[in-house]
Order: sequence, then C-alpha cells, then structure tokens
Amino acid sequence: MTGRIYLSPPDVGPLEESYVLRAIRSGWVAPLGPEVEAFEREVAERVGATHALALNSGTSALHLALLVLGAGPGSVVVAPTMTFAATANAAVYTGAEPVFVDCDPATGNMDVSALAEMLDMLTRAGEKVAAVLVADMFGACADYDELLPVCEAAGVPVVEDAAQALGATYRGRPAATFGRLNALSFNGNKIITTSGGGMLLSDDEALLARCRHLATQAREPVPHYEHVDVGYNYRLSNLLAALGRAQLHRLDGMMRRRRLLRERYAKLFSGVPGVRLLGDGDEGSNCWLTSIVVDPERTGWSAAELGAHLAARDIETRHVWKPMHRQPVFAGCRAVVTGASDRLFAQGLTLPSGSALDDDRLARVVGAVEQFLDAR
Repeated sequence: MTGRIYLSPPDVGPLEESYVLRAIRSGWVAPLGPEVEAFEREVAERVGATHALALNSGTSALHLALLVLGAGPGSVVVAPTMTFAATANAAVYTGAEPVFVDCDPATGNMDVSALAEMLDMLTRAGEKVAAVLVADMFGACADYDELLPVCEAAGVPVVEDAAQALGATYRGRPAATFGRLNALSFNGNKIITTSGGGMLLSDDEALLARCRHLATQAREPVPHYEHVDVGYNYRLSNLLAALGRAQLHRLDGMMRRRRLLRERYAKLFSGVPGVRLLGDGDEGSNCWLTSIVVDPERTGWSAAELGAHLAARDIETRHVWKPMHRQPVFAGCRAVVTGASDRLFAQGLTLPSGSALDDDRLARVVGAVEQFLDAR
C-alpha cells in the first residue's frame, strides 16, 4: 500500500455526508441555525455542562473566556509552556501578559508545584492574575484534584483548554467541566471535527451569555444595528455544526480506535529499553495522539532519527510541542521551568494516531518501526 500516512486526519464518511446534505437542503446555509443550536445542546449533554456556545475555533473560545474574566492590559494570564501556541496567543489578544509554567514529565500536563510557585511569585508582587489557563495535553486531563485547590487558594479562576480532550475523563468526570469556562476545538486534526470550529462551555449562565453577545459582533437587541461594545465574528456556521453533530455520534467508536492504536504502539515498544509512552496508563484519556519519549543514552538512537526514518517512507510524525518559553515570539516572558518540557521536546515523537488509520496502514507504520529497530 502506498500513499502518505498522516498523523491525525479527519475521519468522515457517509453519516457526515447525510447530515451536511440535510443542512444544505434545509436552506440554513448562513451562519447560525437549528444545527448550531442542536450541536450546542448535544455537546453540553455529552460533557455534563449547563450552557454551550458554538464558535469558529477553539482559539476564539479561549479569547472570549479570558475577556469576560477581566484579562487585559495590566493583568497576567498563567499558561502552560508545554502547549500549542493558541493557548498563549489568546492571552496576548486581550492585552494581558502571558507567563508560563512547566509540565509534569510523565504526562506533559501542567506541573502543579511550578504553578504554585508562579502564583506565589505573582501574588507577592501584587499583580492582577486574570486566570490560569490549563491545557489537557494529548487527550489526557490535568491533575485537577491537586491543581484546582492551588488556584482557589490564590483566588484565581481556571479556564480549561480542553481542545485536545473531548471524551476524556478525570476520575470519572468529563473534560471541559473543570474550569469556570471551558474550551473545545473541532479543528481538522482533533478527535472530532467540524472542519474548523470550537465551543465554550460553562455552568455560569451570565458569563456565557456575555460571551455569546461578544461573539455575535456585540449587536444590541434593538431593531437597528447598535453596538456598545467591540464584538467579534466568532460564531460557527450551521453547515459545520451539522458535520459536528454527525461526528459526535461517532465519538465513542473513534476513541476506541485511537486506544487500540495506542495499545499496539505500547506492545511495539514494550521490549525497547529507554522508550516510554507519554501519559501511559491514563484510562480516562481519549488517546487523541500517542507520543513516545526516547532516552537516547539508553536506546542508542533518538526520536528525531526514528522520525526521519518514517518520513522517508511517507509516514508523518511530529515533535512534541516546542515549549512556549522557547518560542521567539514569547522571548522575555516570565516562566517557572524545571527542564521537563525541554526534555520532552527533545525526546518526544508523536506517531500516526487518527481513527481513520486502518489495519493495513497501521501494519505499514509498525513494519517501518520494526525495520528501524532491527537495524539498531
């Protein structure tokens, strides 16, 4: 079998086609409509949230969440350094200063001790901390039993960036329910997709109503166009919401497939000293992406060498996120670092993990890895 194998491509089929076609035939092709309302209701029911707001991206969701919590010039937003840039960018959009904390080396999620150190430092300096942004990395929830009390003691609200974690749970509680506001992403590579899209969830009706107002160009409820606030064009289209509804119906099956892939990779590397799966053993993970961590002093080879071997065979892999405190755009931002995220960036490699990866293509990936290992 030939053709490129991608990391996490969209997994769509006849069900999605039927939902989108139905939406087109309904005449609701412009933004908003019954599919949007149904999608909001169904996602809220799935995760156990009271209110939901469908948006055009997970980044929009984070931006609105920080705005309504008071982030802006003169304030600080605490964010993980091990994350995608959108998490930190959302703070910058508001005018707030992002500051970063390192990760737990076992999971890639926020290091609670580093968070406590950062909050103590900011409190002692008398700075206004608008929020702590917590990202659930690679489909696994952060350690909220330890993290939430630290934020509560500091009097700082939590925004959960669950962009990667729809369907995941932490001790039986669904992701996207731990923050005062919680963001999901339905980008093309996520566990379910609306092509592009996101959602904001909360049990705080007033906060979410404020977000809804701002997301719809902040238009006042009068017969003409009246604007008291600067708003945003952030709502999700009716057609894309239809796609998301079909994907949501398939979520459990897609998670099962991704977990099967993770188990196959675990078996593949089980006899290789110096290789471990990042976050292995978390039964609540949705297994969005499977990453290995390679200790080159024990293996005799590096994650980058395996990645190059697979790339030569048209198999896509990806580095674990480059830490935000190492990004040129955030040079000079304050950070509490332990070195854990730097090591994961140097030693981590994400393998093809999408639910659309069939058995034949999985065999091709496994065979290519086995060929690499045998040569060592």
